Amino acid sequence: MRPSDLPLAPEAGELPSDRAIPAIAVGLGYAGLLPQAFALVLVMVGGPSWQFTGLSLAFAYAALIFSFLGGVWWGLAAQSRTALPRWVWYASVAPALISLASTWRWASGAAWPGPSLLSLGVAIALSVVVDIRLQRLGLTPRRWLALRLPLSLGLGGLTFAIGVGALFVS
Repeated sequence: MRPSDLPLAPEAGELPSDRAIPAIAVGLGYAGLLPQAFALVLVMVGGPSWQFTGLSLAFAYAALIFSFLGGVWWGLAAQSRTALPRWVWYASVAPALISLASTWRWASGAAWPGPSLLSLGVAIALSVVVDIRLQRLGLTPRRWLALRLPLSLGLGGLTFAIGVGALFVS
């Protein structure tokens, strides 16, 4: 059976941890690092207008993907057939709230986007802690951490690097 032949939803009696992550999800997950890598190139080698474009895109992309990750966690929790600890629900809405809060400096005219990118980069990298705990609860597919660890550290690291770059171009 190919990964693409696996059902999207668990069958009766099947736990999410019994299913593998489809190959297309792995490929698209890694491809999802490309926009942030491109933004890093713009920040490091572009002129002032391209640098601002790179910073803006990097911030928007990091906030969007981090919020999306919270939605993934919500979906994993929502399909559970057992009662879950409250922290799971709080953790699933935290990325959207953190992303929104990280716009405050920009919206209030303070230094931006460096500090916002730095905080989002750290938060994204640390999100793997939630993934580990979700896996221990049996909510994730097999090999979840094999995918989530490099993606969280990759996007978090790229975002943090762009935040550092912002300190030199702002």
